[in-house]
Parts: sequence; C-alpha cells; structure tokens
Amino acid sequence: MSARITLALDGMGGDHGPSVVVPAALAFLSRRDDVSLILVGDESALESALEGADTDLRKRIRIHHASQVVNMDELPSQALRGKKDSSMRVAINLVKQGEAQACVSAGNTGALMATSRFVLKTLPGIDRPAIICPIPARGGHTHMLDLGASADCTAEHLLQFAVMGSAVATAVHDIERPKVGLLNIGEEEIKGTETVRDASAMLSDSSLNYIGYVEGNDIFGGGVDVVVCEGFVGNVSLKTMEGVAKMIGAYIKEEFNRNAFTRLLALVAMPVLRALRRRTDPRRYNGASLVGLQGIVIKSHGGADMVAFENAIHIAALEVKEDVPARISRLLEDEDKERQGV
Repeated sequence: MSARITLALDGMGGDHGPSVVVPAALAFLSRRDDVSLILVGDESALESALEGADTDLRKRIRIHHASQVVNMDELPSQALRGKKDSSMRVAINLVKQGEAQACVSAGNTGALMATSRFVLKTLPGIDRPAIICPIPARGGHTHMLDLGASADCTAEHLLQFAVMGSAVATAVHDIERPKVGLLNIGEEEIKGTETVRDASAMLSDSSLNYIGYVEGNDIFGGGVDVVVCEGFVGNVSLKTMEGVAKMIGAYIKEEFNRNAFTRLLALVAMPVLRALRRRTDPRRYNGASLVGLQGIVIKSHGGADMVAFENAIHIAALEVKEDVPARISRLLEDEDKERQGV
C-alpha cells in the first residue's frame, strides 16, 4: 500500500535525539503501512542510527539534512533568529511547504511554539495558539488547555481555547459533544477573576457543551471532557500533577520495601501494581498538540523514551487523518454564526 500520510520528525530534538527518535520511528512504521516519515537533522547521525533497519521500513524513511540544533535551554527569540537551519525549523518548514502534513518534535517548547507560529501562522479567528494534552481521568481522559503557550489570556482567548479543545476531543477520542469546563477556584458564579467570569458568560452563550466552572479535583473525576484555563495556571497544574504522581510512586515503593513481610505483600499485589502502572504510564499520554495553527505540530516530552515518542507520532498521524485544523475552523465558523444569529 502506498503511503498516504507523511510526517516530519525533528530527529535531533529532546534529551536523546536520534537514539530515541529513530527507534520510535521504526517501531511506528512497523505498525502502520499508510505512513512515511521524513527524519530531519544531521544526516550522518541519522544514517548511523538507521543502520541495520528493516529494508522495507527504511524505504518509507527519507532523511532531510539540517545543519543546526536548537538547544533545550535556548531562548525562543535566539532560536527563531539564529537557527534557521535547525532540525526543528526545517521540519516545520516541510509542513508549510506541503512536503509533510505534520511535525513532531521533542525539542525546546518555547522555541517550537515561537517557530511554529512564525512559520505556519494561526488559523483565521484564532488570536493565540494553545498547548493541549490528554490527562488521565476516571473512565478515560480529560483534555486540558492551555498548558503553557499563553500565560496571560483574555476572555475571548479562553473561548477560542474551548473551541479548539472541543475539536481535538472529538477528533482524537471521538467524543461527539465534549463537556467543556472552565477551571476556577470554585463553582459559584461570583468566584474567579473578571476574565474568568467574562469567559464563562461567553461560553454560556456559545453552542459548545459548556457545563460551567470546574475545580482542580474535577480534572480527574471523569465528569468533564475539556478543561479550559490560561497557560500559567495550566502549566502549574500539569507540573503539580507530575510531581504528585512521582511522589505517590516513590511512597508505594518505599512501603513495599520496608521489611520482608511488605516485600512478600508486594509480590502478591504485583498484578494490581502492574495494571495500575499501565493505566497511569505517562508515556501513553505523551504528545501535546500545538492547536490553533495552520498546520499540525506535536510536542513530545523532552525526556521521552522510544515508547513515549512513538505515541507522539501516533497522535500526529491521527490528527492528520482527522484534519484537526479544518475541524477547528469549522467550529469557529459555527460560533461566529451563532453570535451573529445566522
């Protein structure tokens, strides 16, 4: 079967570069015969990482040389101005030029957002792009945005985030009418900042399935599909979740290793512990979408291993198949008509 989807992978981004990107790419291709990949980065390093790869899989991989790499601690402005031939920039350019339908990078988040916005531009009707990622919740996932792209937002921005989040939840997880909640410090109408209260009024008048304010503990409850917040709050919330998860994991390990009896209990509980680890494995949720752009860009965690990066590639292919930018555009048009009473 000829490939119908082409994805550009930043082969040099993240903490591990080709040593993770290339094995993840090969693993993904072994499961999908409708995708081809462009590995962007230092040609010799990528060729070396591909040495010994399956011949049939190798035929669906093209290397596009890029002479520069964006460092993980580099300022976005420096990367934008001084790294025009970076693997990140070139991969995004390939999307702009139509050679690829999506880009996946584990590189510097700020640089990826700045470069993507500069090269691809935002969709008509979108003022700012946002970062969205699925969060594990009871019964499935909660899609949360913005997770760090825009620290200071207006009510209109939050409405746009809700539209984009609804489109992604429908496209990626087939939720027909996603329940949208606005993150706040309480459920009462008088709670929150003026911006949040204004956004709530706008969401109430929209055609979205808005259920009102939600609090932090509601993110995991399974009663909401899309949680909307400004980037500052979203990023702090996400990092807090990651920290709590690591702490609980460490506590469980400490308690089971306390003495011979608890170690025996650990053996008995091992099937349950393994099932819990599978359900909460952060690698299964790796791959945040930079939504609101005229193109698809997926951000992988910088420290992602092969399994995690492969999941980010999977999300990119899924968003291409479902044409997420077009879905967002259609939903925005529907909102405009709703406002105008058409």
